[in-house]
Amino acid sequence: MIFKDIWLDIKAVQERDPAARNALEVFLLYQGVHALIWHRFAHWFYKHHMFFIARLISQLARFFTLIEIHPGAQLGHGILIDHGCGVVIGETAVVGDNCTIYQGVTLGGVGTQKGKRHPTLGNNVTVGAGAKILGSFEVGDNCTIAANAVLLKPLESNVTAVGVPARPVKKDGVRLPSGRSEAVSAERCCRMEERLKELEAQVEALKAQLQKAEDRTDE
Repeated sequence: MIFKDIWLDIKAVQERDPAARNALEVFLLYQGVHALIWHRFAHWFYKHHMFFIARLISQLARFFTLIEIHPGAQLGHGILIDHGCGVVIGETAVVGDNCTIYQGVTLGGVGTQKGKRHPTLGNNVTVGAGAKILGSFEVGDNCTIAANAVLLKPLESNVTAVGVPARPVKKDGVRLPSGRSEAVSAERCCRMEERLKELEAQVEALKAQLQKAEDRTDE
């Protein structure tokens, strides 16, 4: 199973990295693949409660690749860690199949309590360079987190999130109205309602004046 996952990771690089020329080059020269290989063995030792060996392997991997993946993290297959320098994946993080993670990404925890404290990524999730996903929550399938975004809340599937803190801007490829636009629209509606009331009052005043003029004419 480990070797099958390693092969799927290599194929993922070939399919999604236009700079990759062949499987041998990817296997020998890509630090993201190296980090995943080290991690898959470290995770095996971690699952079998050989924590010291697991952590030793992960620390060696960190030294050689500059990518830190805790041996307790659960990673799916077909993962691409592109460039990868500065990537940190915490102990209780879960990464689904066919995810893409760029350099400087953190899948981090909040608080000091034990238990689940890192995010869970669904399948086919893309996390842009420098993005931070912090906390114990789920990110749905086919999501994209933009570069340098800081995601602190769950995301539904098929959502694109940007900003600090990150907010959804697209759902199923359709742009969502921004909070600012909604606020501006609400403010405009309030102004229009006030102006309409003013105009109605003016119309009533003109009607009253016209009625008075007609009464005087009749006299």
